[in-house]
Amino acid sequence: MRLKAIIHEAEEGGFWAEVAALPGCFTQGETLEEVDVNLHEAIEGWLLVAEL
Repeated sequence: MRLKAIIHEAEEGGFWAEVAALPGCFTQGETLEEVDVNLHEAIEGWLLVAEL
């Protein structure tokens, strides 16, 4: 499955990201690499909860 994530620079530093196709699926990180890892975890968690 492919999902589009939008990554934003946070005002206080670092980044935050959202997945528009999954309402409420957000994450953040200090680096783009950290946001990428966190996005995978956030999407996986969102999909697991959605199955319940």
